[in-house]
Amino acid sequence: MNTLTQRIKAFSLHEMLVVLLITALVVGMAYSVLRLVQVQMSGIASNYSEAAEIRRLKQSLWADFHSHDRIWYESETKEMIMVNELQQVGYHFMEQMVVKAQDTFKVDIRELTPYFETEPVTNGEIDALDVYLGQHGGTRLFVFKDNAATTYID
Repeated sequence: MNTLTQRIKAFSLHEMLVVLLITALVVGMAYSVLRLVQVQMSGIASNYSEAAEIRRLKQSLWADFHSHDRIWYESETKEMIMVNELQQVGYHFMEQMVVKAQDTFKVDIRELTPYFETEPVTNGEIDALDVYLGQHGGTRLFVFKDNAATTYID
């Protein structure tokens, strides 16, 4: 008879419900924190991608500005042509991208100002380019070159 009345040690129903409620709250908070982290990571990846495109465009412009003797800009078509004795390179500036031959730089162009001898120009030969790029805060990109003697001969 002693074996029938012996109590088994276990949790009560109320204790189990409290544990389930606390577990549900912790899991819910973990999912909300995970979502916040995913949104932040997405933003960081977007900013990094935009910064990488701007760096690529800057390197390309610097290399071309310093390897070409003459540079012309046409404001109506937003095209820039660079010429030296070996080759000709063209850039086409659009609102959300810059196209150079078969290369495309996906950057937002907010403002573009070409210069020749420190004066802004709309058409003709240039020796500097000031570009405001990007969506988030914006980046200023200024490239220039020293004019060759051929610039002053014509």
